[in-house]
Amino acid sequence: MTFLYEGMEESTAVLCSLSIILFAGFLVTRLTKKLRLPNVTGYIMAGVLIGPCCLKLVPKGLLEHMGFISDIALAFIAFGVGKFFKREILREAGIKVVVVTLFEALTAGILVALSMKAMFGIDWNFALMLGAIATATAPASTMMTIHQYHAKGEYVNTLLQVVALDDVVCLLAFSIVVAVVNAGRDGQISVHDVIMPFAVNGVGILLGGAGGLLLSKLLTPDRSKDNRLILSVALLLALSGFCGLLGVSPLLSCMVFGAVYMNLTDDRKLFKQINRFTPPIMSMFFIISGMNLDLGAIATAGVIGLSYFLIRIAGKYAGVYLGCAVTGMPVNIKKYMGLALIPQAGVAIGLAFLGQRLLPPEIGDLLLTIILASSVLYELVGPACAKASFFLSGAVKREVIESAKRYQPDRLKERAG
Repeated sequence: MTFLYEGMEESTAVLCSLSIILFAGFLVTRLTKKLRLPNVTGYIMAGVLIGPCCLKLVPKGLLEHMGFISDIALAFIAFGVGKFFKREILREAGIKVVVVTLFEALTAGILVALSMKAMFGIDWNFALMLGAIATATAPASTMMTIHQYHAKGEYVNTLLQVVALDDVVCLLAFSIVVAVVNAGRDGQISVHDVIMPFAVNGVGILLGGAGGLLLSKLLTPDRSKDNRLILSVALLLALSGFCGLLGVSPLLSCMVFGAVYMNLTDDRKLFKQINRFTPPIMSMFFIISGMNLDLGAIATAGVIGLSYFLIRIAGKYAGVYLGCAVTGMPVNIKKYMGLALIPQAGVAIGLAFLGQRLLPPEIGDLLLTIILASSVLYELVGPACAKASFFLSGAVKREVIESAKRYQPDRLKERAG
């Protein structure tokens, strides 16, 4: 297919590629719906199918310049997560969510680091890097699965708070590991290496809070729906751009942006409006994630990669179970939330690139290969596991969905009449 793009202008090639990406996602999700799999799984499968490893329907050169789509998608995802950080919800959950988050993140990280060292005798720096990155969880596929199945209730609220705080723990753990790695290389721990990541992310959080305050002033009651959407998207993109300049993920900043706006205004309509705007962006985000999968990389990662994949899942599940047991969380959260914390992508991949530069070339390349390959595998199995957790926990009622599908045409006829 590459020869078809040779005579095209760059803008034309981009438009054709985006069209192929969206059509591929639509077509593959027709199949995954019949198999009762979440849409996210279908999107990633579509990306693998049309990507460089299979049909090569999109030029690799164009794929390398589509990173901005992931930043935009993460910004919208984080903004949506922010609405669950309402004051009354935080007061109700309180310290319990923080404790559960620490347990699930650190249990996975410690278990991965110790297991990798014990099983394969790898360098401690390599093991600690893998452990720190293992603490991260990707909210994107979990959020999309929640929207697809209309999951709600205490289980979903707690899950989203845990997923959001999870990245904070990951960044703290990674910063400490970086300081340890640099100390081993230079002979002493640099205060700059420990403090700088916190300072930069703190700036991002302040920007997010300022953005939420500004948006609450801009979206006056007489503002039209179109302008509400325009101003919201403009501020989200601005925050993502500033975070890019600072070299940090937009997740924390945009999450604070959404939380501050929600607490100041209680404006649920804006979040619903943005949710209706984002499906094509989310579709492209997951399809491009699948396109980035290098099937050869999975073989290169080998047994170490497979062990990382399985041990991290075990650590997440065990950590949630222990954290909920300690805090007295409801049984459905204790038993099933671990299934919803499997996905791993954006933040983990970004940190893997940083870790690659800190380790010797061969080990750094292996680290990146393991995280890239396992991230796609996590995104393939994660949505199905999240779906199972929603049904098992009662966040989604199977009979409600089936009855809604059965009677939807009748309701539409009544409205038309």
